[in-house]
Amino acid sequence: MSLFNFSINGKSTSATKYEGRARQFSIVVDEPAIFGGEDSAANPVEYILAGYAGCLNVVFNVVAKELNIKINQLNINVNGDINPEKLLGISDKERAGFQSLNVHIELNTDASTEKEQLLISKVKERCPVNDNLLNPTPVKYVFTQPIILN
Repeated sequence: MSLFNFSINGKSTSATKYEGRARQFSIVVDEPAIFGGEDSAANPVEYILAGYAGCLNVVFNVVAKELNIKINQLNINVNGDINPEKLLGISDKERAGFQSLNVHIELNTDASTEKEQLLISKVKERCPVNDNLLNPTPVKYVFTQPIILN
């Protein structure tokens, strides 16, 4: 199977707001007022948490279907702590990102305990966002200058 390419394209509309498009969807990113934003949308790290929870949801359902497990209930809550001092330039002692993530899953299925553990193990292995969070991913930056027409 060939690779799928996912992208988001957009622009800065203020010091804290980004407006982008992913396929036919509009995505707005903003910061809470405490960080100078208008609090008009989720912030970047909240989108990471939502992306992680959403990915886990999809993979739980895909793998459960493969294993002939019926999911009766699946609630996924993800949280983590960030020290904003590095982001704000106050300190460089801690990392800028999440110090750790807590994933709370309420799962009710018709499966045995052993089969449910197999489901959980396969979900952890196959969730792309889980993979990105647990393993370094190379990032390439390309900076371009906009063309100004007179």
